Amino acid sequence: MAGATPSWKKRFRRKDSPEAPHGVSAAVGARDDERGLPASLEEAEGPSARARRLAAVRKGIRKGGESAKAGIGHLADRLIELAPRVPVRDLATLRKHFPGLGPEQLADKLVAGAANGTSTVGAGVGAAAMLPVPPAMPAELAAEITGVAAIELKLIAELHEVYGMRPPGNLKDRTTAYLNSWSEERGIDVTKPSTLNVAMGGQLKRQLRQQIMKRMVRNLPNLMPFMVGAAVGAVMNRRDTRKLADRIRADLRRTQIPWDALRELPPLEQPAVEQQPDRKALEG
Repeated sequence: MAGATPSWKKRFRRKDSPEAPHGVSAAVGARDDERGLPASLEEAEGPSARARRLAAVRKGIRKGGESAKAGIGHLADRLIELAPRVPVRDLATLRKHFPGLGPEQLADKLVAGAANGTSTVGAGVGAAAMLPVPPAMPAELAAEITGVAAIELKLIAELHEVYGMRPPGNLKDRTTAYLNSWSEERGIDVTKPSTLNVAMGGQLKRQLRQQIMKRMVRNLPNLMPFMVGAAVGAVMNRRDTRKLADRIRADLRRTQIPWDALRELPPLEQPAVEQQPDRKALEG
């Protein structure tokens, strides 16, 4: 009927409107103009609920940090356990394996072999990241750091042999010195007892944890999918191993003992065959 008010308008008239139906609240009519006021979740929850949510977030962050610290501490313990098992060739054995080479040429060969080994480890972890169902990535990252560390510890020990700077003491003493060298990325000066006086205790473990954390941050790109991580892991590990070797060699050259002036040293003790890591991954 012309002039009649449409039914949908009647529903939203204010209560005080002369045409508003009896019992319709003014707030109902206000919805059309104000489009509805957003409800505040915080006001609905109250201060106690907000405090509980904040406490839950803090607890989650704290637990995550504790788990990360525990994992890094476990890796440090694993490296301390693994280091004495790494087979190291003494100078006489190295000269037999690489006849006719001088100290620098022999060191170059060792660095190239170690860089190839760590590159292979990085590529393997990167390839695992592209699997349809990726494995537990923290475990893959831990395996990479452990494998790379074993190769680099072997390199450090054999570079000290090449430059005539074998640390004094038994297998445990030398292992501690090499772990300290790896964690600080410095060569050992056997003429300074202070550089050797590092017990297998809290100080060394703190240094190892710091180095492991640094390696984990650097190795995170290795976990990228689609084989990108494999290429990145190979390049980064090769680069890091060469950089470590350059620092170690620079320190060792300052106190190097020429081969003709080097007194004959006893053969190195070797770990039991059943306890040795995979030799193929460690051979340089």
